[in-house]
Amino acid sequence: MAALSGLRILDFTHIQSGPFCTQHLAWLGADVIKVERPGIGDMTRSQLRDIPDVDSLYFTMLNHNKRSIEIDTKSETGRAVLTRLIEECDVLVENYAPGAMDRMGFGWAACHAINPRLIMGSVKGFGPGPYEDCKVYENVAQCVGGSAATTGFADGVPLVTAAQIGDAGTGMHLALGILAAVIQRETTGKGQLVEVAMQDAVLNLCRVKMRDQQRLERLGKLPEYSQASRGEPFGDTTPRAGNDSGGGQPGRTLKCAGWEDDPNAYIYFVIQTAAWEGVCDLIERPEWKTDPTTATIEARVQRLDEIFATIESWTMQRSKFEVMEKANGHKIPVGPVLSMKELAEEPSLYESGTMVRLPHPERGEYRSVGCAIKMGDSHVDVERSPLLGEHTQEILRDVLGYSDADAALATASGALGKERAAN
Repeated sequence: MAALSGLRILDFTHIQSGPFCTQHLAWLGADVIKVERPGIGDMTRSQLRDIPDVDSLYFTMLNHNKRSIEIDTKSETGRAVLTRLIEECDVLVENYAPGAMDRMGFGWAACHAINPRLIMGSVKGFGPGPYEDCKVYENVAQCVGGSAATTGFADGVPLVTAAQIGDAGTGMHLALGILAAVIQRETTGKGQLVEVAMQDAVLNLCRVKMRDQQRLERLGKLPEYSQASRGEPFGDTTPRAGNDSGGGQPGRTLKCAGWEDDPNAYIYFVIQTAAWEGVCDLIERPEWKTDPTTATIEARVQRLDEIFATIESWTMQRSKFEVMEKANGHKIPVGPVLSMKELAEEPSLYESGTMVRLPHPERGEYRSVGCAIKMGDSHVDVERSPLLGEHTQEILRDVLGYSDADAALATASGALGKERAAN
């Protein structure tokens, strides 16, 4: 039995943050009904297409295990169907621009009046304050949440990260909040509004940098940052630290054999205190164990450039996988820089379900990232994304109890898109 079996979710989301949230809930067993505009659908269906007139990978990789219904929310019939769905669902999730659901007539107050047990999950750009009505997208969220200011090198511009911490990070926070609200409803019997601002989610994921801000204000420097070992001055804000580790254990990205031609022939190497003797043994520098200038972490942070240059002279003679194998033999935490191609071709990721291959009626087989959450008693079966309106008739009959005649009348109104023969 799936963990969230019996939970029904009305998915009023698009782009990435909302769909990421609802996809995870669908993977865990919730019945997710995606509401889409007739003939158009989620705008990502047509964005970044690799095959003409076929749902993009952008859409397919964010909407697994869902059912799709087309509804024109401006029509009387469409609004009636949507109202019935709100009555039947446990949760409604939306990530439209501020005020959009209210203008549609289905904001929190209206939905709560229709179904007092309904939980509404909402993604916004900012929380209450001077910017609460502003739109936010992924890279904007990374900038206003503190990530960009602390990413990159001290002598370069702020950088955004490829990890979608704005969209996906917010979606994951929202999923957690929704599940907490579902559990609370078991006690109170009432639904509630659950909101997550993208700025807040990014800042939450950057909390170690806020930690460093306070340490900097007290100490005037951050000893484990490379610029400290170089004698470079600190300003009054947490700096961009390049590839320094943010956890208090010095680390660097080091070249491995083949780096001249392979942009990913690198490995991240951490000289963790507990593994220091192993590092010395690995690169055959036993004298470092007792040398007062390297024997303690306090001494080592004064010589980081020299120490990592010495380690790199060793890693450059070996492939990143050979370095990983040898370093792990000494219990040294390292990680080879794996490209998307390497990850897409790694058999163990398919065996674990972290990567999946799925059939699609229009694009054929495609690869996708599967569910990262592994549960012992609730196996996740990843299913392909739905075609636009693929389940409209099914939802009318099975969820709302429409008769064949009523379903036909609703469809004939044009408010629910065109009926698919496959249904």
